[in-house]
Amino acid sequence: MLPPDHQPPPVPSFGEALRFWIKLGWISFGGPAGQIAIMHKELVERRRWLGEEHFLHALNFCMLLPGPEAQQLATYLGWRLHGARGGIAAGVLFVLPSVFILWGLSWLYMAGGGIGWVQGIFHGLMPAVIAIVFSAVKRIGGKALKSPALWGLALLSFVAIHFFQVSFVVIILAAGLLGYLGGTRWPRQFPAGKGHGKADGDELPVVELPPPIPASGARTLRICALCLTLWWLPVLLCGLLLGWGSVPFQEGLFFSKAALVTVGGAYAVLPYVNQMAVGHYGWLGERQMMAGLGLAETTPGPLIMVLQFVGFVAAWQHPGGLPPLLAATLGAAITTWVTFLPCFLFVFLGGPHVEGLCEKRSLASALTAITAAVVGVILNLAVDFSVHALWPPGGFDGFVLVMAVGALVAMERFKVGVMPVLGVCGLAGVVWGMV
Repeated sequence: MLPPDHQPPPVPSFGEALRFWIKLGWISFGGPAGQIAIMHKELVERRRWLGEEHFLHALNFCMLLPGPEAQQLATYLGWRLHGARGGIAAGVLFVLPSVFILWGLSWLYMAGGGIGWVQGIFHGLMPAVIAIVFSAVKRIGGKALKSPALWGLALLSFVAIHFFQVSFVVIILAAGLLGYLGGTRWPRQFPAGKGHGKADGDELPVVELPPPIPASGARTLRICALCLTLWWLPVLLCGLLLGWGSVPFQEGLFFSKAALVTVGGAYAVLPYVNQMAVGHYGWLGERQMMAGLGLAETTPGPLIMVLQFVGFVAAWQHPGGLPPLLAATLGAAITTWVTFLPCFLFVFLGGPHVEGLCEKRSLASALTAITAAVVGVILNLAVDFSVHALWPPGGFDGFVLVMAVGALVAMERFKVGVMPVLGVCGLAGVVWGMV
């Protein structure tokens, strides 16, 4: 008889998995890195529902997709364990707690804007956001910029978007094409990142899952028909009921497009949304965008939930003929819907192909180049945020400068977590406002 640890555990029931997905939705702080680490520890190391190599294949696949990789990874793992119902449960429960929490925080931000202590909190969050974004530039750049060509691509991306206002979509498509071609001709300059390593040979046995549902033309058509109908029906209803020029309908169109082009997670989508929602549509201001990022950092779930805040504030400030809170709730709902529903479409379509996709070097090289370009556009986001926070209409804000430097030093030098930094900065903002 083998020891219990050396026997494969039984296949988890749907109820057992459901309890884990509910728990994950409430504890998934720390951004994508923290959320992926939680899933790895719980599902691979502790419960042994999947093997190390299987988990890494799934993660690499999700990194190739536009949208939040942690939520897509949860969706894939749920699908692999219990089919479509497992994927839907895992993907929905991963974001559901943050939907309600962020709605409440968004309402407090808009309705309590004239309250002194509320203003102080959001004033204090601004330097924390500056530090968080600059820290993201350093973290992502340190992993992504492994060759002179990738450094040059990041610099070109920054120059293109900062000085010439080139569309984020154009930058990402050009980077992907360059990486796809460069990976064949100049593999050292555009390496196909191995990313997460291989599993070793000393793993304990894991759950013996049945083979995945094979891909087929009929399956592909069914998934596309169902997901596309669910995706676009609410958007079209917004247009029919509220008018084709209404903000909720326009948000449905815009964030649907964002869901298709933002490879690289939340920090990739932020520059694009900032460029369009702030600069092009004028739905909200730069400082409001910074407040939304700060609020999204305080909630569990994916950081891309900041888009829900954008949808809420945009519709509140442009309600049409509706009460502001109702318009804002519709705007937040349609934004969240079109941001996350495509994730299910991508995962359910690509699930049967996971291992084959991850072995294609050209796709990995394209992802490497896109990640390098994203470093440049995130740097532009950090610069824009800093300028607007340091030079508000009343003049230079020394409080923001001191707190931003202190927050960055705390995070980079002393490894203080995001939540304590946000808490201290928010409290400092209240105290500063009182003084």
